[in-house]
Amino acid sequence: MRHILLYLLLPTAVFAQKPAITPEQVASIRNVGAVAAAPDASFIAYTLVVPADPKIENRPPATHLYRIETSTGASSPLVTDGNVSAIAIRPKANTVTFLARRPGDTSTSLYEIPATGGAPVKLHSHATSIASYSWGPDGNHIAYIAAEPSTRPKSGLPYEPELYEQYVPQRHLFITNVTHADHAPHHIPVPGSTYLMAWNADGSKLAASSAPTPFVDDQYMAQTIYLVAYATKSVTDTIPHAGKLGSFTFSPDGRFLAIVGAKDLNDPTDKRLLVVEARNRAASRLLFPEFEGQFEDVAWSAANQLTVLTSEGAWTGFGTIRADGTGYTRTFPLQGPVIHGLSLTPTGAAAFVASTSTHPAEVYWHQPAPAPRRPARNAPAPVLAPRRLTDSNPWLADVAMATQEVISYDARDGLRIEGILFRPVGEQPGTRYPLINVVHGGPEAHVHNGWNTNYSNPGHMAAARGYAVFHPNYRGSTGRGIDFAYSSQADMAGAEFDDVVDGVDHLIRIGLVDAERVGVTGGSYGGYATAWMSTYYSHRFAAGVMFVGISNNLSKWGTGDIPEELYHVHARKRIWDSWQEKLERSPIYHVHNSRTPLLIMHGKEDTRVHPAQSLELYRHLRVRKPDLPVQLVFYPGEGHGNRNATARYDYTLRMMDWFDTYLKP
Repeated sequence: MRHILLYLLLPTAVFAQKPAITPEQVASIRNVGAVAAAPDASFIAYTLVVPADPKIENRPPATHLYRIETSTGASSPLVTDGNVSAIAIRPKANTVTFLARRPGDTSTSLYEIPATGGAPVKLHSHATSIASYSWGPDGNHIAYIAAEPSTRPKSGLPYEPELYEQYVPQRHLFITNVTHADHAPHHIPVPGSTYLMAWNADGSKLAASSAPTPFVDDQYMAQTIYLVAYATKSVTDTIPHAGKLGSFTFSPDGRFLAIVGAKDLNDPTDKRLLVVEARNRAASRLLFPEFEGQFEDVAWSAANQLTVLTSEGAWTGFGTIRADGTGYTRTFPLQGPVIHGLSLTPTGAAAFVASTSTHPAEVYWHQPAPAPRRPARNAPAPVLAPRRLTDSNPWLADVAMATQEVISYDARDGLRIEGILFRPVGEQPGTRYPLINVVHGGPEAHVHNGWNTNYSNPGHMAAARGYAVFHPNYRGSTGRGIDFAYSSQADMAGAEFDDVVDGVDHLIRIGLVDAERVGVTGGSYGGYATAWMSTYYSHRFAAGVMFVGISNNLSKWGTGDIPEELYHVHARKRIWDSWQEKLERSPIYHVHNSRTPLLIMHGKEDTRVHPAQSLELYRHLRVRKPDLPVQLVFYPGEGHGNRNATARYDYTLRMMDWFDTYLKP
């Protein structure tokens, strides 16, 4: 095998007329992170995520602030030093606000900058960092969340041990008027740790969600919505909710809350649409339960109408739905850019963060067309589509791009499965190609037909080098409705991973893939799938690259940070009631089958899937299969996925070298 650390450049694919995109270029990709549209629709504030040069410094990407004119598309920088987050347009001021820790700050604070540019001005700071904030409708008051100061006692010794899950601070809710510098913020007595908040239209009421503890398992599974009266700064009522919680927003009259959250405690997603009356404790109503998609974001656009952003299979939708769950209407066709974020104006214009198969996330703009005074009889409705305003990576026009398409196939039990296929660049009829399966994590996630190339997803990078690349949205994936999302529960590594193999068989059957040169990779639950394919299904896979994956379901339960989430929305059986079953659904149990060369990589500080999961599989393989190629790479300072530039770049080089070594002739 060639020496990985010397593998700095990937050669151009022989079929490509343009050069292949390289790991260096992938590491340099910029993308838009968030948008905030001005109420008068004149401009959009947006963040640009700018990676570091991985050959110079190993740090996370920087996030800068820009503005763009909606009429001309002219873009200008506002803040390009340091990092900004949580951008918003201040009501009645038309200025841009954001969170940042700037020179001289001891904590993350709230800043304001004129939309035309200038020096940022600090509006408010807290003893601890502000985690998030929400503007009241008057443009003077904010609700914000900040952790309580640490209460951990000091030992007085020259050595401090780590007290695991002790003295973790709660996240508290505060309200303050930023126009009064001497105004002490009001601490709102919401119990536990607060995560989400929303004002009603006149500022008299606030909804906030809170979990009993600051631990991630409670954040996922145990949030309750509290109603707070601004006048008394006290909790007036609670709104019951079971399961995951994504967001909520008041209707214009304040009577209802629209909730994007779980159907029930066993729902793996927080993407159903519910409505509840805010003045009583009645259970929320699930709207449009038969919808074969999911709701990503909602905003009230009228007293009885919601504007919604949806996922529907591999695509995203944007449209409206009545508050009783009827009348869902798309504003433009599904097969457009894949939308990742939304900012709606009072006039119905909308700014989006969106991507396509050949372009990472950019700013898009949709301005509703005025209705014609006298529409022609039987005239077809105009085809609408959002307009891209930014181009953050113009060099992408000069590299080879694969044909990327949505395909579907029947699993062995007849269930229809979708996936995203990158066809090899320069594909020749009658030629069979090596395949890299990329299995998404979750499993409550899915892959859209947007931009799908990054440090751990080979995408266009591999396709330009003569690979087919396939992302199967196996059962249990999201975006296909409630029943499909529930369909993998209580059967971990069962039919869900059979779906991956059935996808391989489909690609072999249509003549695209060489059955002897099939690889697999994925992170988290996708890393679990990679380990399963490299042990239980090892006879089908010639190479594997496993990232932050699961190898032993027994030890995973006791070392991960979401055991309750795992039980309620995946396993559906307690581990102490199913020891043998959990063992038999563990890749380590099937190591005797292993014949797949396996590269294992893991963040050394991962709390979601402990790095011992990778160490266990590595040790089992080394002892039981001493002649099998296997490597284990730990990334110090990284958690459940790599954040820093050099760690990401190193991952890409190792992944591509491993597949080139074992899948190329």
